[in-house]
Amino acid sequence: MHRIIAFAIFSTRRQEEIIRVAWKDLDKEGKRILVRDMKNPGQKIGNDVWCDLQDEALSIIQAMPKVADQIFPYTTDAIGAAFTRACKILGITDLRFHDLRHDGVSRLFELGLNIPQVASNSGHRSWTSLKRCTHLRQTGGKYENWKWLPEVTKKDKTLKLIRNGQLPRRRRSQRTGNGRIH
Repeated sequence: MHRIIAFAIFSTRRQEEIIRVAWKDLDKEGKRILVRDMKNPGQKIGNDVWCDLQDEALSIIQAMPKVADQIFPYTTDAIGAAFTRACKILGITDLRFHDLRHDGVSRLFELGLNIPQVASNSGHRSWTSLKRCTHLRQTGGKYENWKWLPEVTKKDKTLKLIRNGQLPRRRRSQRTGNGRIH
């Protein structure tokens, strides 16, 4: 789950887009991905858009094991349930998965990217829709020296991906008495 959350922020991708991105849609040399059927008010089906990737997003992809056609072989239900569970465990009450996209877009502006550069990452076609995602708080790299970045970008041979799009669950023996994972 930690990689999906970080990828959502660093790639500015929606949950549905994340699960559709396939290995064949990755242009590693061009640092971009083909987002198929990207949401757009006028068209969704067949709206395939190349989106640039920031270094962090590309590193997260490269850390994923190739066990399926999709880079993140999960369902939106599995991701949504895991995200809701994580927020509950952490006591976060006002965060939606889509907020990660807004944070990612805002981060790009805070880093000094201009409107066309941010749009080439997010896939927005107009400044009007792009500015709805923008909530500037500071300037500079707020994720610079982020302690979790090395964790989400390292290859992990023990990463277990369960078939049928389900995220791995911890065994009861791996949890503390209050239901929290230790």
